[in-house]
Amino acid sequence: MTDTDSDVLVVGAGPAGLTLACELGLDGVRATVLERDADPSAFCRGFNLNARSLELLDRRGLADRFLAEGPTLPSTAFVGTAVLDLAAMRTDHPYILGIAQTRVEELLTERAAELGVRVLRGHRLVGLRQDDDGVTADVVAPDGPLRLRGGWLAGCDGGRSTVRGLAGIAFPGTPARRFALLGDVVLADPAALPFGTTAGPDGGSVFTLPRPDHVRLITAEPDPPEDRDEPVTRARFQEVLDRALGRHVEIAEIRRLTRFGDAARLTERLYEGRVLLLGDAAHIHPPAGAIGVNAAIDDAMNLGWKLGLVARGLAPASLLETYHTERHTAGDRLLRTTRAQALIADGGERLAPLRDLLADLATAEETAAHLAETITGVATRYPAHDAHGHPWEGRLVPDVPLERDALLPLLARSGGGVLLLDDTAAPGPVRAAAAPWADRVTPAAVRPGRLPDAYAVLVRPDGHAGWVGLRPASPGGAADEVRAALGRWFGPAVRGGGLAPVPPFHRFCGGCPAPL
Repeated sequence: MTDTDSDVLVVGAGPAGLTLACELGLDGVRATVLERDADPSAFCRGFNLNARSLELLDRRGLADRFLAEGPTLPSTAFVGTAVLDLAAMRTDHPYILGIAQTRVEELLTERAAELGVRVLRGHRLVGLRQDDDGVTADVVAPDGPLRLRGGWLAGCDGGRSTVRGLAGIAFPGTPARRFALLGDVVLADPAALPFGTTAGPDGGSVFTLPRPDHVRLITAEPDPPEDRDEPVTRARFQEVLDRALGRHVEIAEIRRLTRFGDAARLTERLYEGRVLLLGDAAHIHPPAGAIGVNAAIDDAMNLGWKLGLVARGLAPASLLETYHTERHTAGDRLLRTTRAQALIADGGERLAPLRDLLADLATAEETAAHLAETITGVATRYPAHDAHGHPWEGRLVPDVPLERDALLPLLARSGGGVLLLDDTAAPGPVRAAAAPWADRVTPAAVRPGRLPDAYAVLVRPDGHAGWVGLRPASPGGAADEVRAALGRWFGPAVRGGGLAPVPPFHRFCGGCPAPL
C-alpha cells in the first residue's frame, strides 16, 4: 500500500472527467484521473458536439482542434421528420460538429497531458472515506491495491457511478419504461437503409447513421426481456429490425449490439462534503438530441474554475454551492427537454399533429432560434446576484472587441476571470478596486459603447457574466459593486493588494500558510 496526494482525484476518463482535469491543470491544480478500463473503449456512444460545447471550448482556445476533425451541419434531427434550424441561433457556432466521442476523448487526453495531468488507466475505485481535510480513495490497480489521497474527489464515472453509491448520494427519477436496440453493423447491401429515419408500414422505424466502415442502427424494442441486462443477440436484433421495417434487411457482420432505455434521473445533490458528481454520474436522460457529451462538458466547465479556486485556498468551499445550484437547475431542464422529445417521438399516430406543429416551430423565423437554443443548451442562463434585468446577466458573454485589437476569448484562455471595462463610462476608482484580485481577474478595456448600458461586466472563467455594472454609477458605489462581485466569485482580496498565491498543497503541509 502506498500513499499519494493530489489536490483533486477525478474518477472516470470520459468527457466530463477529462474536461474537468484540463480545467484544473490550467489552474495549476494537481489532478489525478483514475480510469477503470486499461485501454480506451472502441465503442462510440455519440457523434457530435453542439454549439454550446464549442462556445465553451472556444474560451480555452480549443474549438479549432475539434472543428478540424469533422463536418459541421446547420441543422439536426429533432422529433419525427422535424429538424432544428441551428443557423438561427445567436452564437458564434451555429451548427453541430460531427465528431465521434472517442475522438473527443482522445483530444481531451492530449490536452490533459500538455497541462501535466496524470491519467492512471486500469485503476478501479472500490472505496472512499471523507474527513475534514480530504478524501481517501481505495483503488485496485494493475500492480495491486493502492490508496490515494486527494483534497477533493470528482465522480465522472457514468450512469452507474461507483462514486455516487459510495458517497451515499440519492439518485431519484423515473426508471426506463421504453427500450431501444442499438447495433453497429455491416449491411449486406449498404444501400438498403439511407441516412436518417426509415419508417415501416406498421408504425415502426429505424434510424440509420453511416460510419466509415459500418452503420449504426437504432430501433425501438417493443417487448424487451424482463432482464434488461440480458445480452442482445444477433438473432434478436435481426428480428426487431425486420419487424420495424416490415421487410428483411440482411446483416452481414456485427460490431456491437446493446440495449438502452429512457430512464431519467437527477441526483439530489451534486456534491456531498468533498465529493462532487458530474456528467452521467449526476444525471441520466433519454438519448434525444444526443446531448449527453455536451452536458458533461458543460458541468465540467462550470465546476472546474470554482474547484480550482477552492483547492488553491483562494475561495471558500461555499463557492461550490453555486455549482450545485446552477448545474442542478440545468440538469432538471435537460431531463424535461429530453423526456418531452422522447415522449413526442414515441407517441405514435396520436401525437402526429404535435410533431407536425413542432416541425413548423423548429424552422419558423419567430421560434426557430428559441427552440434550437433551448434544446442545445445555448440558452443556458444562470441566476444572477443583484439582478437588474440586463440581457447579459447570467448568460455567456458575446465576443466583444477590446481596445488593443484583441477579442475576449483570447483573454479567457488562461482560465482566469476578465473584468470588461468601458473606460469612457466606468468611474475612475473601479480599476483600483479590482487590483487586489489581479492574480485571478484581468481588467480589459473594450471599445467605447460595446457594453450596452453597462460600464463593466465581470466575465467568469466559464464565459458567463457573473455581474453587470449598469450606468450611471457613482465612483464610490461602482467601486463597492466591483469589490462585492469579485469577492463573491473569486474569493477574498489578497491582503495589502499584492500577489500572494497559496501553495496548492496547503491542506497537507503543516508549514503552508492558511487560506486567505
